[in-house]
Amino acid sequence: MTMHYHHRWLRVTVTCILLLSLTCPAYPCSRVLWNNNDQAVVVGRNMDWFEDMKSNLWAFPRGIARDGGAGRNSLKWVSSYGSLVVSGYEMMTVDGINEKGLSVNPLWLAESDYGKRDSSVPGISFSIATQYFLDNFATVAEAVRFIETKSFQIVSGPMGSTNRQAAGHVALADSTGDSAVVEWINGKPKIYHDRKYTVMTNSPPFNKQLANLKLYKGFGGSRDLPGSEQSLDRFVRAARYLKSLPKPESKQETVAYLMSVMRNVSAPFGVADPLRPNISTTRWRTVADLTNKAYYFESTTNLNVIRVSLNKLPLQSGSPVLKLSLANDLDQTGDLSGQFRKSLPFTFK
Repeated sequence: MTMHYHHRWLRVTVTCILLLSLTCPAYPCSRVLWNNNDQAVVVGRNMDWFEDMKSNLWAFPRGIARDGGAGRNSLKWVSSYGSLVVSGYEMMTVDGINEKGLSVNPLWLAESDYGKRDSSVPGISFSIATQYFLDNFATVAEAVRFIETKSFQIVSGPMGSTNRQAAGHVALADSTGDSAVVEWINGKPKIYHDRKYTVMTNSPPFNKQLANLKLYKGFGGSRDLPGSEQSLDRFVRAARYLKSLPKPESKQETVAYLMSVMRNVSAPFGVADPLRPNISTTRWRTVADLTNKAYYFESTTNLNVIRVSLNKLPLQSGSPVLKLSLANDLDQTGDLSGQFRKSLPFTFK
């Protein structure tokens, strides 16, 4: 009888785990902010995704008129700041920095809930929400004040080959080292605003990530450093590695040290599991130097790191939109600020 119930419990447990992993597609990404190294404020980000997003780099000048793409009563604006961004599927901004040193990193969060569409409130598609922050705000504090007004509503939409509905939270950082994590739960924004919030991954929501971190050595607990690709484990490792970084002696060391952390919380090719879509391969990683307005991009299919200086890009109003194609060039390396070419902008969807 005991063995019978043990087997039954085991079958139920395994079934529940499989169902949870099939219904909670929290594609892993990681964001790490290093704001206390006395050299530069830098923020790293890994893009972990189940397929190639065909990403490219785009330079958007000031003065671009935009539409929120949310249908009736979409938010409308003209960009106040130029920005350098990474595209996803040539339909959305998935990472970026603006000329004032504000970085915006949207990451997947399966628990995201933007609420039922209320057309009396200006709407903005998730695909262009990152661009909105880059276009309009110079600091984290400015962006947080706007979010607190609740004067807009994010609208989700399909993305990728599976047409899965986008669900994400956002990390903001600026050149002063200020930081915020913003999640939309039960239709309302939950804001964590403090420079101490330096790490963000995926599910569960941020408050539970912070609680879990306290269980580990170095953060008040007794558990040893975890090693899986799961979001909770990556959060702990990123926090631990960040805490252990030595003081850099140059901005180059600052970028290199943070890039080493991002590589250590990456997921290699081959780990993707069709039964656990929350496990995906790292496609690329970036480090944004918010102090010196520089952006470093490393594709996992290219053995080189490329660099772009925003100070070398024509971002003044009236300048053309510029594109640096990354999708099919595996030999790019070094400073490519002068290699951008005029292009029609992609359409946010």
